[in-house]
Amino acid sequence: VAVTGVQTCALPIWGVVVASKYLAVGGVVPWAKAGVGAVATQSLVNISWGPEGLDLLAKGNEPTKVIEVLKGGDQGFTFRQFGLVDSKGNVASFTGKDCMPWAGEKLGKNYACQGNLLTGPVVLEEMAKGFENSKGNFPWRLLMALDAADRAGGDKRGKQSAAILVVREKGGPNQRRKQVQPALGRDKTQVKMPHRSLVHRGELVALAE
Repeated sequence: VAVTGVQTCALPIWGVVVASKYLAVGGVVPWAKAGVGAVATQSLVNISWGPEGLDLLAKGNEPTKVIEVLKGGDQGFTFRQFGLVDSKGNVASFTGKDCMPWAGEKLGKNYACQGNLLTGPVVLEEMAKGFENSKGNFPWRLLMALDAADRAGGDKRGKQSAAILVVREKGGPNQRRKQVQPALGRDKTQVKMPHRSLVHRGELVALAE
């Protein structure tokens, strides 16, 4: 389950947060580029949809157009799931008909939630509420959205990894990118709820600095 979003302000910031049974999910799902947008490519992942999606956004394509272009070049698109937000906060999501149930998406102002293999639609409903109603900086709001989704059931297989990626101009390594993935040990609580270990990392605060 993942949410892509943007905080439009004097210094815009884009981000993706995700949790999954899939190990090292941060190396697959989240993609973002400051001034361009953010992308989450999910389900039976076609990793190329991440950089290609950002490239299409950078060329001025609307999010809905980006999805149509990517679908047109991928014979396996019915197994894909994709969410994105552009530089202006426009959003779109796609859930292929062959994604494992329950699968779907929920869109809101400046954000897109999507997930597959979820316990039910309430997961995305609560995820959206978590993002909209939480207080604090943008990375924290992303994390609270993920926490709300987890509390509503999340991935029905369980969770083994989580990641948050946030970008803004002149922020993070190479002035572009900052990603945090928790290093999971054998602690049962940490493995069950990996995204919550992000709370205890200083990087979460640094993401918004």
